[in-house]
Amino acid sequence: MAKNIQSLERAAAMLRLLAGGERRLGLSDIASSLGLAKGTAHGILRTLQLEGFVEQDPASGRYQLGAELLRLGNSYLDVHELRARALVWTDDLARSSGESVHLGVLHQRGVLIVHHVFRPDDSRQVLEVGAMQPLHSTALGKVIAAYDPVAHSEATEVELRPFTPRTVTGGAEFESLLDLIRAQGWAADVEETWEGVAAVAAPIHDRRRMPVGAVAVTGAVERVCAGGELRPELVAAVRDCARAVSRDLGAGRF
Repeated sequence: MAKNIQSLERAAAMLRLLAGGERRLGLSDIASSLGLAKGTAHGILRTLQLEGFVEQDPASGRYQLGAELLRLGNSYLDVHELRARALVWTDDLARSSGESVHLGVLHQRGVLIVHHVFRPDDSRQVLEVGAMQPLHSTALGKVIAAYDPVAHSEATEVELRPFTPRTVTGGAEFESLLDLIRAQGWAADVEETWEGVAAVAAPIHDRRRMPVGAVAVTGAVERVCAGGELRPELVAAVRDCARAVSRDLGAGRF
C-alpha cells in the first residue's frame, strides 16, 4: 500500500482547522491544535499563503482561509451547474448555426471543454469533452481572459506561443485585443489556432456577475466566415446563447 504524504496530510488538517471554529487563528493556536512544532506549522502556512489558500491578517498576524480556496470550491460547483443550465441552449445553438458548439471553463492555464454538441450533420466527429485549449489564441480562451482577472494573469504570465501565422504573440497587441473583446462582448479565432478553422465565443456570467465560462461556435472558415468576416448572424446567435445561460444562472438581464 502506498504511503500517505505527511506534509499534505498536515496541510489538509490545517485547512480543515481554519474552516471551522474561530474565523482567524494565530500560529501558536494552529501549531498546538495539530500537535506541530511552530517552525513546521509556519512552513506549511507560508506555502499555503503563497498559493493563495491561506491569508494572513497584517494587523494581528492571524491566519484565515484564502480566496483561491473559495474560487476552487465555487469553480467545482459552477461547472456542474453551468453544464446543466447550458444543455438546452447549446443544443439549440448547434441546430440553428449548423456548427459544433463548445462550452469551456478556465482550468490549469487553459480552457477545459466541459460540453460539446456535435455539428448536426452526418459527418464523422470526435467528442472533445475533456480537451484543453490555449487561452491566448482560441475564441473561448480569449473571451475568458478578457473577463476573468485570473485567466488574464495566467494568459499573460507565459510566452504567447504561435500556432499559425495569425496567432497574436505580442503582449501589447494581445492587451489591445482583450480591450476590443470587452468592448464588443465577444471574441473570434479565425485560423489563429488551427488552419482552416474559425470560431466565435461569448462569456457566461453567474448570479454574482462573475465570468464562469464561455460558449463558442466552431467550424470551417468558409462556413463561419463570409467575405473574410465572421457571419454576423453567428455572432448574434452565440451572444444570445451566452446571455440565456447567464440568465439561467441568475445573472439577470444585461
